[in-house]
Amino acid sequence: MPGTQLPEGACDAHVHVYDSSVPAAPGARLHPPHASIDDYKPVQARMGTTRTVLVTPSTYGSNNAPMLAALAALGPNAKGVAVIRGDESYAHLRELHALGVCGVRINLSLGATHDAPSIAHIANRIAPLGWHLQLLMPTDQLLTLAPVLCSLPVDLVFDHFARITPAQCDQRAHALVLELLQSGRAWVKLSGGYLVSATLSTEDPALDALARSYIDAAPDRVVWGSDWPHATASAGLQPMPDDARQIDRLAQWASSTASLRQILVTNPERLYGFDPIPQHQP
Repeated sequence: MPGTQLPEGACDAHVHVYDSSVPAAPGARLHPPHASIDDYKPVQARMGTTRTVLVTPSTYGSNNAPMLAALAALGPNAKGVAVIRGDESYAHLRELHALGVCGVRINLSLGATHDAPSIAHIANRIAPLGWHLQLLMPTDQLLTLAPVLCSLPVDLVFDHFARITPAQCDQRAHALVLELLQSGRAWVKLSGGYLVSATLSTEDPALDALARSYIDAAPDRVVWGSDWPHATASAGLQPMPDDARQIDRLAQWASSTASLRQILVTNPERLYGFDPIPQHQP
């Protein structure tokens, strides 16, 4: 168990599910073992979170069926981030919306579904629904696409620390993300710290300054996710993280109970549309 007691309504904003009966998309680079909502629930109980954001992983391309099944299983305490091609009908997008989908992910690091020019097209497709656009891309591509990103008609969500490493603090890509956060155009997920750490671990003390840079710059634009079931770890790319320890590391970055509650409860309510939970006064 983590040493940190989480507030009521704490949200894990980055979870994937994998169904071994569903074929991977052509070109998919990660093929994790079966990982279902039943597998996740003990992890959730151990961490102390009660809300979940399910994200369709790159493994399935634009097949959202595993994510939608998990979304239905979790009910109103879950929201979904889908992957779309961009040619779906508005009727289909509205169906996804009714099921709890509130955003679309574009993965330019591992995805087999999108390329950079599709970003503006998809943003325009989802804007009428009030969805956000979740992005994962290398930092050089982030800088190249800066003019496009600054003009999109939707909120942006950068997952996995915006793929910025601790060594890139105070460099151009980091400054761009901070600018987008402070302007109210973007959000960042403090998820997958091991993906950007030189030691491949969320325990890396070099992550502290990077995490604090986002929290200090825009405390109302930061959320957190476990990245369960850690597909890159099951692929042997780094050690399997301890999710309870990830909670304790987040508490260290937040540095106060009020900040921790904002990251885990208040901010996810605003971004994903969860029903607000009143803060109990002492």
